[in-house]
Amino acid sequence: MSDVPSDAPEHCPGTQSEQAGKTSACEGCPNQKICSSGAPRAPDPAVEVIKENLALVKHKILVLSGKGGVGKSTFSANLAHGLARDVSNEVALLDVDICGPSIPRIMGLEGEQVHQSGSGWSPVYVEDNLAVMSIGFLLSGPDDAVIWRGPKKNGMIKQFLRDVDWGELDYLIVDTPPGTSDEHLSIVQYLSGAGIDGAILITTPQEISLQDVRKEIRFCQKVKLPIIGVVENMSGFVCPKCKNTSQIFPPTTGGAEKMCADLDLPLLGRIPLDPRIGRSCDEGRSFCSFCDQEPSIIQRIQDHLCRSQPDGATEEDSEAVKGTEGALN
Repeated sequence: MSDVPSDAPEHCPGTQSEQAGKTSACEGCPNQKICSSGAPRAPDPAVEVIKENLALVKHKILVLSGKGGVGKSTFSANLAHGLARDVSNEVALLDVDICGPSIPRIMGLEGEQVHQSGSGWSPVYVEDNLAVMSIGFLLSGPDDAVIWRGPKKNGMIKQFLRDVDWGELDYLIVDTPPGTSDEHLSIVQYLSGAGIDGAILITTPQEISLQDVRKEIRFCQKVKLPIIGVVENMSGFVCPKCKNTSQIFPPTTGGAEKMCADLDLPLLGRIPLDPRIGRSCDEGRSFCSFCDQEPSIIQRIQDHLCRSQPDGATEEDSEAVKGTEGALN
């Protein structure tokens, strides 16, 4: 688990580091004195509050990618749509990409606002069983820039988990920004009490993307975050007329398949490069309606969640996780 406090400045060495409280990044930090003294820091009380707030959330899934532009938010949105197609599922999508919130546009929710109720912030609903929360709903316009340092971003993530009235959910999908930094450490730390089922890693076939995904895999290993599997996005382009496949991003080192084989990770599937996906995102529509109905990435994710249920889970609980035909091929 991360030893970087949520209110720490950028480049914090961590409370367990030999340099804790002694680097230039520590100057002015409210924790500098206790860090430099070597005394253990008390756990953040928000962790327990968040655990209580998410007590009725069955499955919590992080969507990660070490590199930007690989389609992580697009995948997160369509995963949420795909799970919500089964009306018996209650699904929520949380956008913790504080500086680049694209989920409101992808979900067709630009201009929507968050409302305060007696039980906390109310998320914005796309469907009766699909809720969304993003900092994009708190900005005055889609072109507003969020120019925040790490501690303020971490505080916002804490509020999303602690103060939003999530209610009873089958799935909470968390869309994260690229990298392995503040937002990632915060979400893992704050969900440590509530528990995370695992992470789905998104990559494209070329080596430059796989390099960053390997860093993300190392991050998951360091913070003991289970990996559900890897999705290779933009995996070939199928011509809509001649049906021939072209490799726009050639897998020069074997792509995600070889990486998964080398690292003993599940490859959940491949998603082709399709202009309809980009168009559906710009128009705020689900791409699921264009996809063939057959066992897919979503089904494999559900199967993984069934297999990894705790021993106390009932057969009825297992059946509740299953049953949605996936929509991402």
